[in-house]
Amino acid sequence: MIAEVNGVSLFYEKRGEGRPIVMVHGNGEDHTIFDKAAVSLSARYAVYCLDSRCHGRSTDTPELHYADMAADVVAFLEALDLRDAVFYGFSDGGIIGLMAAPQTERITTLIVSGANTSPKAVKGWLRALIAVLRVVTRDKKIKLMLNEPQITDAELSSIRARTLVLAGSADLIPEWETRHIAAAIPGAEMKILPGEGHGSYIVHSLKIAELIRAFLRGKEQR
Repeated sequence: MIAEVNGVSLFYEKRGEGRPIVMVHGNGEDHTIFDKAAVSLSARYAVYCLDSRCHGRSTDTPELHYADMAADVVAFLEALDLRDAVFYGFSDGGIIGLMAAPQTERITTLIVSGANTSPKAVKGWLRALIAVLRVVTRDKKIKLMLNEPQITDAELSSIRARTLVLAGSADLIPEWETRHIAAAIPGAEMKILPGEGHGSYIVHSLKIAELIRAFLRGKEQR
């Protein structure tokens, strides 16, 4: 399906009925990384898996910025009139969630995995690799990671959604950055998952579905 929002066409797939869960992938990926998780979650929820702009089957724009991608998500929620939404974002999707959540009351639960608040808040070897790839490929998706995001503590502290911050113990994001994000968001919970990498529990995995389900179940039981 296609949603015309914020001047772009966003491709998405919807499965199931119930409270909406919007899922956004990482850099260079598309919605299909959530294939197993979406099927599992759709037994109880309406799961919307998006292709971000410049990814998958969505519009390829001349430039790429996280602020525009976050605005796309807010516009998507408004266009489909999704309320009391759960937003789940992996890597770049997590960054998008951190930026979109303060802009809308439609996101009432926020779950992010492997997110960072600045280009410097990734492991050093990865920063070096990104810089080399930018020179070699001239890819705007690589340029994006080299220059953005620049999320402030003030922006994080303005998030009012119930929040879970996830990362693997062997993540590309240093643990201090994951802890920093969780500490800056009021009331946020955090889990560092033993033995997991950046996307090992997410990409074509059922593990992320159970983590999301457990967090939502915790709210329902309160």
